[in-house]
Order: sequence, then C-alpha cells, then structure tokens
Amino acid sequence: MAKEYDIKGMAEKIKALRKDAEELKEISGGIQAVDRNADRILANVKMLEISISEVAEIPDK
Repeated sequence: MAKEYDIKGMAEKIKALRKDAEELKEISGGIQAVDRNADRILANVKMLEISISEVAEIPDK
C-alpha cells in the first residue's frame, strides 16, 4: 500500500523555514553565534529544498 505525502505542504514549510532563518540573520545585529547557526539552518534548508521543493514543482498526473 502506497503512502500519500503532502509534498506541497512540506515545500511551503521549507519556504517558511528559509524566510525565518534569513530574518533571524537580519535582526541578529551581527552576533556571530546567531549568524553561524542561521547559516547552518540555511544549509539544511537547502538540502530540504533539493529533496522536497523540486519534487513539488513536478506537475501531478
């Protein structure tokens, strides 16, 4: 039995993660620990985008 996944929903959450991490970095005031951790979050978000967001762009059959 095949499972159904909400790929489009996941893609939206990934976009929100990117937006939040970018905003956090903007308001960090240059605090290096925050900036470095935000960069790590963004790197992980990129991996999610590659895995999920690109699949979400494939039209349904």
